[in-house]
Amino acid sequence: MTVTTQERYAAPEERTSTDRADWDRLVESVRESGQYPTRAEAERVTRIVLSTLGGHVTGEERVDLARALPEEAARLIAGQIPVTRPLTAPGFVDSVAARVEGATPATARWDVSSVLSALPPLIGDALTDRILKALPPGYALLFGHADLGPRL
Repeated sequence: MTVTTQERYAAPEERTSTDRADWDRLVESVRESGQYPTRAEAERVTRIVLSTLGGHVTGEERVDLARALPEEAARLIAGQIPVTRPLTAPGFVDSVAARVEGATPATARWDVSSVLSALPPLIGDALTDRILKALPPGYALLFGHADLGPRL
């Protein structure tokens, strides 16, 4: 679902329609993978996880991620102040748990995985791999990929 040049420079009303449909598909993918009972719950979780991710992906990966996502998701990513040191994968999950009312570490891990595993089909394997290399070890599983990197 990469935005083409033609779509990127489409009239605002056309782009809004396309971007809205892409955002809706992303949220629906999260709803299905996370088995959330409502679209509203899936959208709430998607917003929280993407906002948290936005501070941890930096540099060119952050720019390319924002470009590859629907406009609504891109705003969530780009609107965050980059952290100076990304959290470990468990720390990232804990950070999400702190933002989700009533979350436990297990439910937060489920939420994070439901959202992050929906990203690779949208952004492609090459960008996913670049993002994973830029983050501390352990994030691959959250993105739905095997963590086959070397152990330190």
